[in-house]
Amino acid sequence: MAASPIQLRLFFHDKCFDGAASSAVFVRFYRERIRPDVEFHFTGMTHRARHPFTPEMFDGDENAIVDFKYSSSPRLTWWFDHHQSAFLSPEDAEHFKKDSSGKKFYNPEYRSCTKFLADVASSKFGFNAAPLAELVRWGDIIDGAQYPDAETAVGLGEPAMKLALVIEAAPQDDLVPRLIPQMAERPLAEMITLPEVKRHLDPLLERHEHSLELFRKRATSKGGVVYFDMSADDMEGYNKFIPYYLFPDAVYSVGVSASPVRAKVSVGSNPWTKQPLRHNLAALCERYGGGGHARVAAISLEPTDLARAQQIAQAIAEELRH
Repeated sequence: MAASPIQLRLFFHDKCFDGAASSAVFVRFYRERIRPDVEFHFTGMTHRARHPFTPEMFDGDENAIVDFKYSSSPRLTWWFDHHQSAFLSPEDAEHFKKDSSGKKFYNPEYRSCTKFLADVASSKFGFNAAPLAELVRWGDIIDGAQYPDAETAVGLGEPAMKLALVIEAAPQDDLVPRLIPQMAERPLAEMITLPEVKRHLDPLLERHEHSLELFRKRATSKGGVVYFDMSADDMEGYNKFIPYYLFPDAVYSVGVSASPVRAKVSVGSNPWTKQPLRHNLAALCERYGGGGHARVAAISLEPTDLARAQQIAQAIAEELRH
């Protein structure tokens, strides 16, 4: 009688192309280099004001986190992340430093968790990442904002960009967990032909065009900073490069959005600016309980704290103006 497959709980950054792509790399890596008899259970994680993990969430035989904050749970088996704000407390950071499992990895120098995970799995575990080269390349382009210009970033011409739009904005909670195993096996051009992707894609492309019009109405640019408040527009999943497409001379953008689960302040920098970036946005957002990367970061508050989010966004915008 065959043994039952191992049950693996995989936590990932939800509504994020890098979170989904790094999960797909982990799925294929684990099956090929650790053990093939595994059943994955996916849990998408969203940055919120409260602590994201509770003990009972780690219910797998093994538990993994990719592209999301660290947990000091003794039941956490694998961890890969590249965010500057990966640790919720100094104690968590110290816990990671003392880990001797050889299965927890962190490097904030990487633009994407997808490439970081692929590199670690290849160098330390002998994983052949070549079949996923397209996915790894686009994970790095999308999460690292490595587009040649704002027009390309907003145009959504490539299959990877269309898939990213669906992953980040489709109003279906279980969609990304359904797509991750297929991303581990299929080319991106094939992914966007899947029925579960196609049924969301056209409405989301229309929504994208609508968001452009909303930005033209809502966004203002002053002192090198684009400020916008989309909290009344059900527009949390907008394209983050629109501010620089509309205001190419801007250095930073600060925006407010709202959803049933959070009020959010998004802070970003223009990937194409020739101006020096004088602020570390992760450190700036950490002062308000948020975090991220040096060039892009965010703050999540409770959905009832919208007024507070608006105050924080205005204060940050004023600090960033030159």
